[in-house]
Amino acid sequence: MIKNGCFDDVDIAMMVHPGPLDMVHAFFIAIELLTVTYSGKASHAAAFPWEGINALDAAVAAYNGMSMLRQQMKPSWRVHGIITNGGAKPNIIPEKSEMQYYLRAPTEAELKVLMQKAGEVFHAAGQATGCTVEVKSTGHYSNVVSNPNLVELYSKNSFDLGVKFTPDYVPGLGRVHDIPAGSTDMGNVSHMVPSIHPLYSIGTTAVIHTRAFTDATNTDLAHEKTLVASKAIAGCAVDVLR
Repeated sequence: MIKNGCFDDVDIAMMVHPGPLDMVHAFFIAIELLTVTYSGKASHAAAFPWEGINALDAAVAAYNGMSMLRQQMKPSWRVHGIITNGGAKPNIIPEKSEMQYYLRAPTEAELKVLMQKAGEVFHAAGQATGCTVEVKSTGHYSNVVSNPNLVELYSKNSFDLGVKFTPDYVPGLGRVHDIPAGSTDMGNVSHMVPSIHPLYSIGTTAVIHTRAFTDATNTDLAHEKTLVASKAIAGCAVDVLR
C-alpha cells in the first residue's frame, strides 16, 4: 500500500491490538523475514551415503548456530525459526532443506547488525556441510514510531472512557514498556505519517497467540473492551479534525 501511494494523502494512521495489557505506547520492534535454502546432493542413505551432501545437516547446523548466537545477542533482540523442509524420505540423503527465520530488533540500525551476524551463521553452516545456501528476504517491517500528540489524545480519550493503563512495572513481568510486543507493518506506516498502535486489554492474563487468548477473545467482555478501544481512536480522529 505504501509503494502504491495509498498513504500519500493520509494525515494520521491509528490502529489498536488486543492483548493482556492496556498500553498506549507499546514497544513494536523491527523485523526481517527470511527464507534460508540449502542445496546438497541426493544419494541412497544406506548403499552410497558418501556420495551425498546432506542439506538437512546444514539446516540443523544453522539452527544450532543461531541458538549459540543468543549468548551474544542483546536482551531486546529476538530470533526464532523453524525447518520447513527437511527431506523426502529417511533412506534418501536430503538434497534440499529450507528454513524460515524471523530476526527482530528495536531499531533498523540494530536489525542490520543482527542480520549480519545471522548471515554469517547461515553461510558457515553451508560451508561446514558442503552445501550451497540462499538467504532470501520475504518481508520487512520497521519499528513503530508513536506520535507524541496522538499518544496524548488517545490517553485522554481512553481515560474519559474509564480505561486504566497498565503501570510501567508489573510483578513477574518487570518493566512492561521494555518488553517487545512483536512486530507489525504498522511500523512501516509510522515512518510515513504520524501514527499510534496501542494495545488494549480484553480482560485476560493469557498472552497473545495462545489457545487461552483465542478463547478469551470470544467473550462479551472482550467485545465490550474492543468497542471502548474503537471509541478511543475515533475520539482521537475527532480531536485532530477540530
